[in-house]
Amino acid sequence: MSDAPSQERLESLGEEEVVRRLVAGLPMGKNVLVGAGDDCAVVDVGGDDLLLLKTDAVVAGVHFLPETEPERVGWKAAARVVSDFAAMGGSSHELMVTLAASGNESMAWVEGLYRGLVKCAERYGASIVGGETVSLPDGGATLISISGTGRVPRNGVVTRGSGRVDDDLWVTGRLGGSFESERHLDFLPRAEEGKWLGKYAHAMMDLSDGLRRDLPRLARASGCGFVLEEECLPLHDGCTVEQALGDGEDMELLLAAPAGDWVAEFQRVFPTVGLTRIGRLTAEGEGDLGSGGWQHFNRKSKESK
Repeated sequence: MSDAPSQERLESLGEEEVVRRLVAGLPMGKNVLVGAGDDCAVVDVGGDDLLLLKTDAVVAGVHFLPETEPERVGWKAAARVVSDFAAMGGSSHELMVTLAASGNESMAWVEGLYRGLVKCAERYGASIVGGETVSLPDGGATLISISGTGRVPRNGVVTRGSGRVDDDLWVTGRLGGSFESERHLDFLPRAEEGKWLGKYAHAMMDLSDGLRRDLPRLARASGCGFVLEEECLPLHDGCTVEQALGDGEDMELLLAAPAGDWVAEFQRVFPTVGLTRIGRLTAEGEGDLGSGGWQHFNRKSKESK
């Protein structure tokens, strides 16, 4: 992080550049195995399992509409964190909730929000152990932030950065149209699938910002390029390739792994969840999906979302 104050606006930089500057030089203790830049941080606390740490937030007007049913907002807020644990091959354990809302918000809305949070936590075996409530000025956008801990077997953690040249690229489920269909409010994190795939994947992440942004992130973290076979993309009914690339919020798993018998076994164990090969990792520098996809602080992203 630079000591010199910058006069640049966040919207001129975009989320990735903002994050790159903020995390440069952050302190990391010897027990931190994976720091900023992956789906979760990974900390060695001794024992058979590693500790996963994650925080995520949803904001009215960005991740949900003000008129969205609060129970669905609560589900989505918790499910996004569960999905990140799954992307590391791990499982959810404890969640903490920060709610920032104006005093004009109704208690009925907040109680509905918590019903959704509890429903998601119970489904995926997590406990809600506390958090924080804070007021916003009247008219401020409601924010719900979830911090969580997870666990992953010491020999089972999967990062974005361990992909290898000639690994095949795979996605679970189908892509595109998440906001138009409102699937982003009710999606089911690939929790069991992520733990299972962690035995075979060299690299993995969840698709929150769209394949156009997330695939290059996985490839760069692995020191690779990529080839995407767009004709192979599994699309939701009525969706286009462009929507699959750029809509975001699909919350499916993207992984790099060589083909093998595990593919047929996955389809046997999870018969209702598709697994599709969509390309491969290549030498570093290959692959360009152009601009687009979701990026915070970018006005065009906000208009398309």
